[in-house]
Amino acid sequence: MYLIRLASVVFVTLQFIEASTLASEWSIPLAGNVFRTSPSVSNTGIRKETLTIGDPAAVYSIFFRIDKPAVLDLSILGRASAEPCSLSVSYGAISYDVSLSGNELAVQHVGKIDVTEAGYCRIDLKAASLEGTSRTNKASAELKELRVASETEGLTLDCVKTNDGQMFYWGRRGPSVHLRYDVPRDLKIEYSYSEIAVPVGQDPIGSYFMANGFGEGYFGIQVNSENERRVLFSVWSPFQTDNPKDIPLDQRIVPLAKGPEVKLGEFGNEGSGGQSYLVYPWKSGKTYRFLTQVKPDGEGNTVYASWFGEADSREWRLIARFRRPKTNTHYTGFHSFLENFDPSRGHLERRGLHGNVWVRDTDAQWHECTKARFSVDPTGKGRHRLDYAGGVDGDAFFLKNGGFFNETTSPGAFFQRSSTAGNKPKIDFQSLP
Repeated sequence: MYLIRLASVVFVTLQFIEASTLASEWSIPLAGNVFRTSPSVSNTGIRKETLTIGDPAAVYSIFFRIDKPAVLDLSILGRASAEPCSLSVSYGAISYDVSLSGNELAVQHVGKIDVTEAGYCRIDLKAASLEGTSRTNKASAELKELRVASETEGLTLDCVKTNDGQMFYWGRRGPSVHLRYDVPRDLKIEYSYSEIAVPVGQDPIGSYFMANGFGEGYFGIQVNSENERRVLFSVWSPFQTDNPKDIPLDQRIVPLAKGPEVKLGEFGNEGSGGQSYLVYPWKSGKTYRFLTQVKPDGEGNTVYASWFGEADSREWRLIARFRRPKTNTHYTGFHSFLENFDPSRGHLERRGLHGNVWVRDTDAQWHECTKARFSVDPTGKGRHRLDYAGGVDGDAFFLKNGGFFNETTSPGAFFQRSSTAGNKPKIDFQSLP
């Protein structure tokens, strides 16, 4: 009898161990994976390490990605900030109520969800006071992690998992994507020309659609607020620093000219240098053209100039002309990119079309750029975010990021668009402002 009981205990123990080894668990830090999605977008409540919610009208959405269908068991690590409070935790039409009390962090079980397709999952959080609590002190919760467990074998879950390298900030901004154009290698390039059209609805605040990038700077259009949009042209200093005030006088970018209403200044935090911008009400659904010149001045410096205009107009506007000291180069590294610089809007999708791309050599010959290589920044390479894509749409390249869509383009992919040789730039360089 003793041997039978011992065998039963061993069998039950082995069953428990086997079941335990089948389950995987992930901790999703809210500070790097949550967004306030309703009624307005903001960073309210999102702290460096936690999320504090108390307004019953506010919806906060957590995003993570799984690579196959799975049943997921959800829990929340959090505490009540003052009085007891309750949370509504939703996945689509499925909703659970979770009660929090006490000021010590504790794991509260939520419930299970059945995810029928691979891709991004969205979990919505709302706060509500429990019945009977004081109305003078609004109940609120401080939440740190969403815990996800699953017995699906071989399941992979991707999200922003740590704040190493300030990844909570970069992860909420989302991945930046780039196109590097194939240009003639045996020629000296002086000008780049390209056009951008942003589809309607694909231009949320925080978007920067960069048209003409070069080895020492960039030129494009951005959305700065609900009421302001800019054309931005910047050149890095040869002195490496994130603080423009540290740049020695002999290595500072020197403005030589600017167009009407263009503002000049400096920038930092991503290298430093000279910056110019024009407040301009560019619109989605419309095509704009960009022209950039890079030319040595013969005295150990290089001059950079950029012009902007509407594609259906002959008018060009000078943005600025800068001199970069200790530099002797023609155009190198012609590229475009798309980024979001507002971490509260990293959950919104943006998309730009880059078409009719050309370069002009020092012998005044135009060369069409119909090929480009795709790349993504460390946010994408590190699988912190996988909502990035690029490719060809008609006779234009496209770049797309944000929004937690499910398709992902492999870094290093090579694209070829249709020729637009019939629309080769016709520019009177002598009359450029």
